[in-house]
Amino acid sequence: MRRKHKKGMPPFAAGLLTLAVLTLATYFGFTKAIPFKHHYTVQAVFPSANGVRNGSPVRVAGVNVGKVTRISHVEDRPRIFLEGNFFVDVSPGSPLAPALHDGDRLPINQTSAPVQLDQVLSALQAPTRRDLQALLRELSSGLKGKGGRGYNASIPYWKPAYRDSAVVADAAQGTQPGDLGRYIDKAGLTAEAIDRNRKQLKSLVTDFDTTAGAFAVREPRTLKAAMPALGALNRSFPAVRGLIRAARPAVRSSGPAIDAGMPFVKQARGLVSKPELRGLSHDLRPLVPALTALNQRSVPLYSQLSQASSCQNDVILPWTKDKIEDKTFPARGPVYEEATKPLPGLAGESRSGDANGQWFRVMLTTPKFAYPMGTDKFFLTGQPLQGVNPPTPKNHARPPLRADVPCETQQAPDLRTVPDAAPQGFDVTQPSAAAKADALQKTVDWLRKDLKAEGSDVKVSDVPATVKELTK
Repeated sequence: MRRKHKKGMPPFAAGLLTLAVLTLATYFGFTKAIPFKHHYTVQAVFPSANGVRNGSPVRVAGVNVGKVTRISHVEDRPRIFLEGNFFVDVSPGSPLAPALHDGDRLPINQTSAPVQLDQVLSALQAPTRRDLQALLRELSSGLKGKGGRGYNASIPYWKPAYRDSAVVADAAQGTQPGDLGRYIDKAGLTAEAIDRNRKQLKSLVTDFDTTAGAFAVREPRTLKAAMPALGALNRSFPAVRGLIRAARPAVRSSGPAIDAGMPFVKQARGLVSKPELRGLSHDLRPLVPALTALNQRSVPLYSQLSQASSCQNDVILPWTKDKIEDKTFPARGPVYEEATKPLPGLAGESRSGDANGQWFRVMLTTPKFAYPMGTDKFFLTGQPLQGVNPPTPKNHARPPLRADVPCETQQAPDLRTVPDAAPQGFDVTQPSAAAKADALQKTVDWLRKDLKAEGSDVKVSDVPATVKELTK
């Protein structure tokens, strides 16, 4: 009986496959590139090629990631003959830096070149060495004696100084593109203006030296008093920066406003001149001090008006726009609309009077329920009370109000309430017709007697008023 063996890969095919795998591994190990695919190309501008030539490797953190494909000069930079096997080292940059895309170009201010030994030797020429020697001598003189201890004592202040300097340098860049350029441009104009007043500048330097000398004489006490003040000033800077940001649009628009107002100023200047108004400015001169005194004395009043305006804008006006929700008497509009609805009724109370006399009419109905009002009085109504709104404050407490706190910072009023339960009432038994007539006659007689005692000529009628009379 013959055994059956499984057929495997022939030795020739296995050897050929092994050579193919080794060839691919060797290719990727040395080239680190995928064939038949466009490579990732980045351009960079350097101040010096520094021996780099075509084919030089490009490394990121010591790892070869590519090679130099072309070297050329930019604009009017001359190209010099370079040789040697140098490489270009690329730094990943800061975490906030944007990612590079294929074809991007790094500007010259984002690159650097290593310093060669000949450049170091050429930098230290005789004048430079003499200046360096003078610097070292002065530094030695400054650190001699108490200077070294003072230098060591100043080290703890370096960190806040560098930090604040970084904040100032960051702020100097501005918030909009071109702010730094405009700042440098205006700084040049400022320097030019200062240069035109050289005597005053010299006096400023001399006086500053005198002031610094006075501070040096009283250094301990001066610094002790100045540090809290400087700390308070430093804490106020965030608010000042917020004010500057808020005022920046107004400041930017003030220039065109001033330019547009200059013709008016020129006309006004001619208007108040002596040939035009016979010296109006001279005649108004006695009045100006009195107006100045009035302005100064009006400051407390304006302070109170400012508080009242703040209360009006921040508390009262938002409250008037509120809408009170009441299930029994639903509001149809906000407070400022509902609050004025009773005014027409109050204004029309006098319409029932004329030149012949005054009539006072009361529409009476038969009461059905009585509610106690105190110990000896009752409130009569034809319908039962549903509740009491606003509810009686517990312990007779007033709403929260602080007289020593500005109005605009206090809690806004809220008229939303939950009605209390109605008081205990009593069902009034319906009287007979004779009792009703007797009660009505007694009421009319009492009212006539009371009006006569007061000297009033108001007429009281026991005849029921008609609907036509009531609608007049």
